[in-house]
Amino acid sequence: MTTARLWSDPLGPEEIAGVVVLVRQDDRIGTRPRFWGIAVEEGIARGLAPGQGRPVRLVVMNPDEHAAWEVTGWTAGSDRAASVVAWQPVDAKRPGVSSEEARLVAQAAREHPLLKEALAKRGIDDTSLVWVDPESITGFEPEDLADRRLSWGTVWHRESADDNGYARPVAGLVPIVDLETLDIVRIEDHGVIPMASETGVYRSGTWGPDREVAPLEITQPQGPGFAVDGHEVSWQNWTFRLGFTHREGLVLHDLVYRDGDTVRPVLRRAAVNEMYVPYLDSDPTAYRKNFFDWGEYGAGPLTASLELGCDCLGEIRYFDAHVLDGHGEVKTIANGVCMHEEDYSILWKHVNTRTGEADVRRSRRLVISFFATVANYDYGFYWSLYQDGAIELEIKLTGILSVSGIDDGESPRYGRMVGPNVQAPTHQHYFAIRLDTAIDGPLNRLVEVHAEVEEDEELNPYGNACRMVPTVIASELEAGRTNDPSRALHWRVESTERTNRYGEPTAFRLGLPNTTRLFARPGSVVERKAPFIAKHLWATAYDPAERFIAGEYPNQAPLGEEGIAAWRQADRPLDGAELVLWPIIASHHYVRPEDWPIMPVQHIGLRLEPDGFFDRNPALDVPPSQPSAHCHSEAGHAHHDHH
Repeated sequence: MTTARLWSDPLGPEEIAGVVVLVRQDDRIGTRPRFWGIAVEEGIARGLAPGQGRPVRLVVMNPDEHAAWEVTGWTAGSDRAASVVAWQPVDAKRPGVSSEEARLVAQAAREHPLLKEALAKRGIDDTSLVWVDPESITGFEPEDLADRRLSWGTVWHRESADDNGYARPVAGLVPIVDLETLDIVRIEDHGVIPMASETGVYRSGTWGPDREVAPLEITQPQGPGFAVDGHEVSWQNWTFRLGFTHREGLVLHDLVYRDGDTVRPVLRRAAVNEMYVPYLDSDPTAYRKNFFDWGEYGAGPLTASLELGCDCLGEIRYFDAHVLDGHGEVKTIANGVCMHEEDYSILWKHVNTRTGEADVRRSRRLVISFFATVANYDYGFYWSLYQDGAIELEIKLTGILSVSGIDDGESPRYGRMVGPNVQAPTHQHYFAIRLDTAIDGPLNRLVEVHAEVEEDEELNPYGNACRMVPTVIASELEAGRTNDPSRALHWRVESTERTNRYGEPTAFRLGLPNTTRLFARPGSVVERKAPFIAKHLWATAYDPAERFIAGEYPNQAPLGEEGIAAWRQADRPLDGAELVLWPIIASHHYVRPEDWPIMPVQHIGLRLEPDGFFDRNPALDVPPSQPSAHCHSEAGHAHHDHH
């Protein structure tokens, strides 16, 4: 029996399998089809009753015929069977690469005579210890192979089965691979460079005995403060629905805040929409490195199971995620999404020194997170909801650097040394966030606010007057904006339908503390491939067909012609629109030796906070903490006695 699901719920395993069975019955996919994802058609599905089934689209390839299709259909509902509606041909080069396809490539490459011969020159005869990672080649396709579905390989060597292969790059070796035939069509060999001579193993005990760390326990004796009903979550004044997709991973839908007796919408949808990682090094084994990790691979299937390790602490609720793997099988990621509460230091505080009274409230946040492992790097995405109405996205970058080999006696020109014969190129991480706003209703506007000195001397006789200047961003061609902390620049997303008691539009403020610019020549592949990284904020009017900032199929796509670069040419009005914001947050990673052999977490993110949405501090109703031993240590008593 099919479980009735709301339109925004993640696809269940029986829904995925029910559609795939029908696709497999079609002869055109051949005998060894490959798949790249299935997703709900959200624009059609919104508003459907739970029993109706859900509209989906699925991508399937026939590698023997150099053919691919986007298949639309319906999952089964209580009153209908699963069905396939239409097959739309897609350029066979352009669907993303699944983990299963990558493993087929790696296995074939290890056995290929061209690679074996090149490895033998480097004294490597046991190819079972070699890793080959297929990398996206978009923008660097050889002209004579431009019509083929291609990849290029980074090659790594392990000294033993449990070695950290990403610490031992095989320098100068670049196989070009046909993804459909699994053949190495050519191999570049830029010369033998000595292998890394120092271990890159990072497990406990490798670099000396572990330090002593006192236990730290987190307990919630009365259980967690959130309630879960299917995929709907309620926590204090917040309610939202939890979704999950093949391309974006975790998605939050319909975030609303209860303000007294009024339920007030804030966001219709929030997700990390794309990730772009350009490397800024002309080394022959690094210059092609520039990836759309979501559009060319997919965040969903890269999501890590949180069953093992200690990713979250406290009273945790996990959610499984289900994706379609490259062979057309349902893959369940156990505990793919984690939700828990955290103490977050001080919410508000004041000490009245005249009376000796102190009022303090501790902050608590609800954190919804998932981790994606993209070959060597690991990325954590943490959406936090706060008691004062704020929403925060924190991205945690960790894992292992993507390194290159370097010859004896040489110094890296475009990176840092991290070990003997190992260099780490300077690179960048760009994250395109998609926020479908709904501040107090569906119709919003975007306003940019900056600070100016008041130049009128009559109004500013002492020279210290500062004006905050708002500018309405009226249409899409105006809506490529650049952050500027030197002008205290920020953005407001305003309701065009509701005002507060001061007569101002109710609003949320968007801050982007982590931005950079691309340090590559205009016209270069890395610049043309991702034009959206040229600004720090974009805005469009909602269109259900405009799903991904880099376009529907960025793998081997024409450079920079699709996605938001194309959509905004319509120049639709934005004042009073169903608004979609596309913040771009970024890290310019000039590597430290301390980032090796495994990288301590680097934190970047964004923050949305109420700005005239409430009439006063909305967290005045948070109760004082219950007295505990942690609040009254011996040191604390001594301090009070002295006072």
